[in-house]
Amino acid sequence: MKVSFDLDDTLFVPPDKFKTEKPPCFPFGLIFKERLRLGTKELFHYLRENNIGIWIYTTSFRSEGYIRGLFRCYGLTVDRVINGAVHEKEVQGERREAMPSKYPAKYRIDLHIDDDPSVAQNGKIYGFKVFLVGGQDDEWTEKIKERINHISP
Repeated sequence: MKVSFDLDDTLFVPPDKFKTEKPPCFPFGLIFKERLRLGTKELFHYLRENNIGIWIYTTSFRSEGYIRGLFRCYGLTVDRVINGAVHEKEVQGERREAMPSKYPAKYRIDLHIDDDPSVAQNGKIYGFKVFLVGGQDDEWTEKIKERINHISP
């Protein structure tokens, strides 16, 4: 099984509106300004313990190295990063018709976690599963685990 996560307003959240993980130690907290939503570390550990692949699927054009480095500072690893450039090349490619902003089905991702309702709508149209996260929610990781257990083979 594979689960992918959006970054902005899904895993990377503003600390004035969300509870966040403790920032990385000096000097990494100065290099990596983004803050992880509280519960991300525990959720990633749960996924690893259950042999569930962890992917990042973002429209952001942050480099793969930057994204991997940020997660490493939190003691986390990801299996694959699909950023805006990779999506453009591998999903949109030479197609004349516009493809959705994210297309997890191309990568056989079983569940995509995002904050954007338009991604969930595209999931219905293009046949991929999306779990929407919203504002501050202390139960967001439990809800995702429940959804994974519901769709897990």
